Amino acid sequence: MAKRKVCIVVNSRANYGRIKSVMEAVRDHPDLDLQLIVGASALLRRFGGVNDFIEADGFVPTAKVYCIVEGETPATMAKSTGMAIMELATQFENLSPDIVLTVADRFETMATAVAASYMNIPLAHTQGGEITGSIDESVRHAVTKLSHIHFPATKIARHNLELLGEDPETIHLTGCPAIDIIADADLSLPADIFKRYKGVGPGIDPAKPYLVVLQHPVTTEYGQGFEQVNQTLQAVERLNMQTVWLWPNVDAGSDDVSKGLRMYREDRSPDWLHFYRNFEIQDFARLLQNTACLIGNSSSALREGSYLGVPAVNIGSRQQGRERGDNVIDAVHQADVIEAAIRQQLDHKRYDQSSRFGDGTAGGKIADILSTAEFKIQKRLTYPVPE
Repeated sequence: MAKRKVCIVVNSRANYGRIKSVMEAVRDHPDLDLQLIVGASALLRRFGGVNDFIEADGFVPTAKVYCIVEGETPATMAKSTGMAIMELATQFENLSPDIVLTVADRFETMATAVAASYMNIPLAHTQGGEITGSIDESVRHAVTKLSHIHFPATKIARHNLELLGEDPETIHLTGCPAIDIIADADLSLPADIFKRYKGVGPGIDPAKPYLVVLQHPVTTEYGQGFEQVNQTLQAVERLNMQTVWLWPNVDAGSDDVSKGLRMYREDRSPDWLHFYRNFEIQDFARLLQNTACLIGNSSSALREGSYLGVPAVNIGSRQQGRERGDNVIDAVHQADVIEAAIRQQLDHKRYDQSSRFGDGTAGGKIADILSTAEFKIQKRLTYPVPE
């Protein structure tokens, strides 16, 4: 019997971190054939050069899709999504996959879902059913309604998918593939980790405590990114701790956040702050494991941070309503509030680990299910019929 062709689309550094273990499991599965499409910001160096890490990990992209319209505005997000639909439709036609697998809630994920479902290709979706802020909240649930099989990360997410009218037989609780990367890894911090990734700013001493900041724009609060990141900068500056600051993603408002970071660096020349574009997945996990506190609005604080027990301060509404462990303190975009939350976390030191988002076995589970699952292209709501 011919192997099932599973096409996985990776569009960003977050996508890759959330799906790498599934890519490995599909590649190594005797009944599956991995097709890999790399696109969008994953191909752009200023957003971390993710494709370089993908290829260094031994994956060879089957195709590449360039679809990002410059500008990082709501309009360019919409246009980039439209371009991606056209390009992915062409690639799906050429590759003839048996299944397309897409990840979570990125705006580029919408393009994958639309192209595959309109072409009657079974669509698999990881991390559906979660609640969050920004446009991601809408994209995630829209992709759910276009998908034919679901791999939620938590019990609550599974329940939410059922409430959305998805057939319970198509919902498989597997946990989050991102946890697979850190479950059995050596998370000790290499002495040369900060030198290897270069970046911009004074050197970071791995033997001393450090902070990690990762703050993205909030698409539903477009135009506020400059002021929001300045509030975070003011708060972190007062702590006078060496800080690793990662560059924001490609969402609408990225230019505002980047502008705030550049202006601060040029005006202040801070001796405590070092900017990095990206870290390889395992090194990013090591970075989190050993930080004194993770700050910003990345889901990594809630997912990987929860599993590792890393103290985290979640700022603003981007992760509003998302499940989290005890390791997270929420703060609004005010310097005094952010500073107080960070200081509270620095006093706490460490939290108990949580398996809320999985136990490190998601990739293999997903691959096994994809190898045998039966798909019904025609979807139907499964709400109970009222009497």
